[in-house]
Amino acid sequence: MNVVTESVGNLDSDGMPLYLDDALEDLVNHPNHYKAEGMSTIECIEAIQAALTAEEFQGFCKGNNIKYTWRANRKHDVRTNLEKARWYLNKLLDSL
Repeated sequence: MNVVTESVGNLDSDGMPLYLDDALEDLVNHPNHYKAEGMSTIECIEAIQAALTAEEFQGFCKGNNIKYTWRANRKHDVRTNLEKARWYLNKLLDSL
């Protein structure tokens, strides 16, 4: 499930997004701020996974799942945080 929760990025003088990618940011699965500058196909999670051992990456995913679940009611909206927690749980399961 893709969740588009806000418009970000380059805006014109009326505050409208200049590029479709900026208008349709998926804050749960592929947030624009996690993509390498000038390398839009590489996301931070991929670089982290490449830098860590399998066991370290699983711990990273588990920790982030706990973090997003823990603060679900305190930061942004509950649904987005719980979807992000599920995303990290799915990453953890995929890495087993």
